[in-house]
Amino acid sequence: MGVTLRLYDSATRTVRDFVPRTPGQVGMYLCGLTVQSGPHIGHLRSGVNNDVLRRWLMRSGFKVTMVRNITDIDDKVLAKSIEQSEPFWAIAYRNELVLGAAYRALNVLSPTYEPRATGHIPEMHQLIGQLIEGGHAYPATDGSGDVYFDVRSYPDYGELSGQRPDAMEPAADAPARAKRDPVDFALWKGERSDEPAEAYWPSPWGRGRPGWHIECSAMCWRYLGAEFDIHGGGLDLLFPHHENEVAQSRAAGLPFARYWVHNGLLNLGATKMSKSLGNVIDLDALMSLGVRPAEVRYYLAQPHYRSVIDFSEAALQEAATAYRRVESFVVHAVERVGAVEPGELPAEFVEAMDDDLNTSRALAVLHDAVRLGNAALAADEDVKEPLARVRAMLDTFGLDPLEAHWSGAAAGGAADDLTSTVDALVQLALQQRELARTRRDWTAADAVRDQLRQAGVIVEDTPHGPRWSIANGR
Repeated sequence: MGVTLRLYDSATRTVRDFVPRTPGQVGMYLCGLTVQSGPHIGHLRSGVNNDVLRRWLMRSGFKVTMVRNITDIDDKVLAKSIEQSEPFWAIAYRNELVLGAAYRALNVLSPTYEPRATGHIPEMHQLIGQLIEGGHAYPATDGSGDVYFDVRSYPDYGELSGQRPDAMEPAADAPARAKRDPVDFALWKGERSDEPAEAYWPSPWGRGRPGWHIECSAMCWRYLGAEFDIHGGGLDLLFPHHENEVAQSRAAGLPFARYWVHNGLLNLGATKMSKSLGNVIDLDALMSLGVRPAEVRYYLAQPHYRSVIDFSEAALQEAATAYRRVESFVVHAVERVGAVEPGELPAEFVEAMDDDLNTSRALAVLHDAVRLGNAALAADEDVKEPLARVRAMLDTFGLDPLEAHWSGAAAGGAADDLTSTVDALVQLALQQRELARTRRDWTAADAVRDQLRQAGVIVEDTPHGPRWSIANGR
């Protein structure tokens, strides 16, 4: 497209030209959800932001392999298992289904691979073995079955996050009693009497389960190889999770990620949204506020991915209104000229997206195009070209209202049948209104319109006849 994509790399703390390891191909890994419970809007932001990046890479001509993992064995999952007296795998799978449904509702593309941690124990054993052999890890000598990463054996520890071992607090992921150094972290955790018996696997160091950090290193290695292009995730994962991933992977001889792309956090008031704090909002809660999934996606994609979002209902509703203006233009234009295929992207839009995925500036270009398109509609001019440009930009964001996912075609016959039924009923009412207008019975005509409004249907008179829409975009 003539402009090089530039991305902010957390490792170098600079915006860098994106140069993939293999020309024309991109390998991406996104740290997925730990499924001790369902996803909140902060998790959904990460999914949407990385989906927009993936779509832009694809639009730019790259073949993208996208890996998004499921952490289904972890301290938090086991704590929930004990609390609810339910197998950890049942809790994990139930919440995995909720997560998948939320991503589908928001039109997040399915990953190329979506591995579960529990499916990759052999790869973890192999990595841990290599680390022990290389002098970067050691089994505990107290008979616990734990294996620890020796942080001070890796001189570059802290390069990603800026943390240095001398200034770090003890790693809290395992008891410190058998560690050579309190900052060392667990690669393998030996069996414990206070945890579910089904949460353990045989290993060369005794029955146990993996530490959190080794899981992602093993899955990156399995699906993307020793070196890959982009590792993504929320900024809250930078330390210790991603720092530990880098250390253990490179200590094992893997070059690992070339770029680190972290999305900003989403706050409720002044507090980071966290499942452990209980201050969470999920997709169902957002829907109860009268917005649709497309509008939630717009809300999450609009700010720059590295910015902090302070969630408020007012900001969500403002984003929903903005998306409805765009959607309204597309619907009106299609009524006029038909469903024109997406066209070329404006140069300003491409420049914005190539500038570290500047979605807010790109959406400003989109809204300028919509204003010009609406002016063309009002002047009864041809709108094929504006519609094609707008659809192309919306497609990049996964927000084209004519896409099957949003238009209802993807939902199957039931949704189509319901739309057809409502349309037939509204058209009948509009016919009665038109008859009243013909006989100049304005009171009766206004009464029909008012009754439709009370039912949630807005009627708009246009030069090409009346059209209807659902109030508040619902």
